[in-house]
Amino acid sequence: MVRLLLSILATVLALSCAVGAQTAEEYFRQGNDLFEAKEYDSAIVVYETVMNLGLESAPLYFNLGNAYFRAGDLGRAILYYHKARKLDPDDPDIIGNLDFAERFTSVQMEGVKLNPISSLFESIVRPYQLNTLAWVTSAFFILLFVLLTVRFGFNVRGILVRSGLTVALVLVIALGLLTTVKYKHDYRTEMAVIVADEAVVRTGPSLLSDKELDAAPGLVVEILDESGDFYNVLFENKRRGWIEKNLVAVI
Repeated sequence: MVRLLLSILATVLALSCAVGAQTAEEYFRQGNDLFEAKEYDSAIVVYETVMNLGLESAPLYFNLGNAYFRAGDLGRAILYYHKARKLDPDDPDIIGNLDFAERFTSVQMEGVKLNPISSLFESIVRPYQLNTLAWVTSAFFILLFVLLTVRFGFNVRGILVRSGLTVALVLVIALGLLTTVKYKHDYRTEMAVIVADEAVVRTGPSLLSDKELDAAPGLVVEILDESGDFYNVLFENKRRGWIEKNLVAVI
């Protein structure tokens, strides 16, 4: 433990002396070298220095998630995998590592079952960016408008036009729903990850409130409200409660 602390301290001092002399890209490469050397705690320090320089990227968050996972911090690993996926939702490595890390969380969540409908919708929209879904929805809406014009404006009654109208209408409705889900999930809903090893969810925003449940690190929750030092959170299985803010990190 002493050796580990000295290693981290040496890394911090070296970074402090080199501030301004290195670019974010150089720090990023240094973090990668430390990760390859299995010095995960030191790699975390360097990656977080890159973030403090104002860089935000999927590779940075992905590597930081990997470093936290190897260091045994499941909560923060899942946090940064989610941050990486938010910037690059269809990257197979990000998705694969996130899914793998979440298996460990599900094992710890004994008795807590996720909502299958929410999980289904999330799995459908997960690989796509909001802009992509919006453009595809708009394209089919234009197609629907064209087919409506042909059908009723020019009174064309062919089976191809009728079938095309039906298919286009169904796709516009379905894609519109998925776009709404994606927008709500990524932009209208504030999500957080439990990062503490022990996190008590209570019935009210006070340490004196009764315990609702024990939550595991890495569990993703929706923030509904806040009061003082507590968040009111909603779990995927629709259970809710109050948790101290310092036990979670916002995605």
